[in-house]
Amino acid sequence: MASRFMFFFFLTLLGCSPKHELVVHRGYALGTSYSIQYEALFADYETAQKGIDSVFYAVNQSLSTYLPASDISKINEGDSLLVIDHHFLKVFEKADELYRITQGYFDPTVGAWVNAYGFGPDQKMQNLSSRVRDSLKELTSWSKISLTSSGTIKKSHPSIYLDFNAIAKGYAVDVIGDFLTGLGSKNHLVEIGGELVAKGQNIKSGFPWRVGIDRPIEKEDRVIQNIVELQDYALATSGNYRKFRIDKETGEKYVHSINPLNGEPVRSNILSVSVKAPNCMTADAFATALMVMPFEQSKKLIEQDPSLSAYWILTGPKGLEEVFSSNW
Repeated sequence: MASRFMFFFFLTLLGCSPKHELVVHRGYALGTSYSIQYEALFADYETAQKGIDSVFYAVNQSLSTYLPASDISKINEGDSLLVIDHHFLKVFEKADELYRITQGYFDPTVGAWVNAYGFGPDQKMQNLSSRVRDSLKELTSWSKISLTSSGTIKKSHPSIYLDFNAIAKGYAVDVIGDFLTGLGSKNHLVEIGGELVAKGQNIKSGFPWRVGIDRPIEKEDRVIQNIVELQDYALATSGNYRKFRIDKETGEKYVHSINPLNGEPVRSNILSVSVKAPNCMTADAFATALMVMPFEQSKKLIEQDPSLSAYWILTGPKGLEEVFSSNW
């Protein structure tokens, strides 16, 4: 599964009216940075910050594989009696939907492979012998887990490892956006580690929110490749050009996008994929799936849903190539 490390730069037009002010909250949560902007009319800074912090705390306690005491960590350790909370339920249901839509290319049970390649919490790469690979294949497939009527998670094998990192940040973006809307905000931009949702417009410019997407080149200073206008929509980007591991014994490079159908690191000319969707959880999950799915198949999938659009950056004979879905 691809994690998120594409960064977005918020672009504000100059010559803004002084009567409009944006409040900005910045910090570090869910293993990455965040930036939240909203109009300074409906809530004081402290109230908003407390609400934002409470969302991060709740999502972490439910879905973080980096916290040993979180619900998902307890389930991964074999707790079959834990009743999941509403955060876990919403992410579980969306994961189930995306697993079916993508024909298995989005699969949170790929966590066992993610850990084996050293991209998990302990960051230790295993010796991936043929025997180890065969055992990991037995632990991978969303079809091997289910939600019981009592609200617990049932696994066909106790060592199946769930990893919602490819969808949890998008979900947290949505929850914070809903929190701000509940306070009365009609114009805000919520960004966590490059995943974002935009509501209304940038009140300083009077236009839709404008965000930039990185040029996906390893070790290059960050340069904006494309600018996107967002209004009442979400955007997520996945890529693997900066996050990889090298086997110390063989020297082989492993990117962090793992194909859940075979457990292999993805080798393709896709450098990054950006997805626009009605909510960030959906955009987040699709961006992950499209990184591991064959390009033509992924483009066809996006074209089938008018609520989705995508933007691919590929490597080609002449360098970087950009491909857009028809309604991008």
